Amino acid sequence: MGDRDEDADAADVSPGSPVLEALLENERRRRHLGKRLDAAGDRVETTLLGDIVRHGPVLEALREGPLDRREIEARLDVSRATSHRLTQWLDQRGYVEKVDGRFRLTGRGEAVADEVLRFEANVRTVERLAPLLDRICDDHLEFVVEPFVGATVTVAEPDDPYRPVERFLSLLRESGTFRGFNTTPMVPPVLGEFHRRLFEGVDAELVYLPRTVEKLVETYPERATAAVERGHLTLRTRGAFPYGLAIFDGRVGIGGYDEETGLLTVFVDTDSPIAREWAERVFASVRADSKPIDQ
Repeated sequence: MGDRDEDADAADVSPGSPVLEALLENERRRRHLGKRLDAAGDRVETTLLGDIVRHGPVLEALREGPLDRREIEARLDVSRATSHRLTQWLDQRGYVEKVDGRFRLTGRGEAVADEVLRFEANVRTVERLAPLLDRICDDHLEFVVEPFVGATVTVAEPDDPYRPVERFLSLLRESGTFRGFNTTPMVPPVLGEFHRRLFEGVDAELVYLPRTVEKLVETYPERATAAVERGHLTLRTRGAFPYGLAIFDGRVGIGGYDEETGLLTVFVDTDSPIAREWAERVFASVRADSKPIDQ
């Protein structure tokens, strides 16, 4: 999917919600944002960016409502001198105003406070998703971080290499439908539970590599054929995938694989509505670029 990215998404699927469209548009612009800022001569000094982040805690505290200086000192556990320095800087930047002895955010201050919180949340999410991003970094231009704030991240450990597999199977057991692409490698062939669910337990539509479909049909000729003929299982093929995507009834998940062994090393899943909408959009794009198994 790495060579189609967002342009293909826009051509193949209908527009999503305003929130998703805004996230995707921001992601597109972000790739060239530095060059645009350079061209406009409108870069923010790194010292100012650092100062804004350092004032994040007091901005967040004031985001909840006006506070006087003593309340700021108690909320942040800082000295009187520190609270004076913090509020003085915010006042000089036009981020706060003092009304009836209390500091409250201006409209500009509220916007900056929101951006600082968003930055912190996204950086934290990137740190948590690092095992996945390290696996898909060459092709993750279409991956949007924001919807995966708070996602469950399951990583293989030396003493428990099947942790991501077990997480995947636990979600599959709870689901009556299953869609996605490149999901067969998520489960080793020796674990037959996946194929039992695939052929008998869920209504599934999956996009796989041609050789994966061939192997599936060769290994389970009668069960796979019967599931397809009943309309219980729909299989399509496509040439390449950057990762595995699984869409369950209540959650969506992304799997990253070891390039040498092909084993699932990380599985990230969430019940976020925006993440689900993003996953549906990505699946629709991949499906549009695939072929039914009889072609």
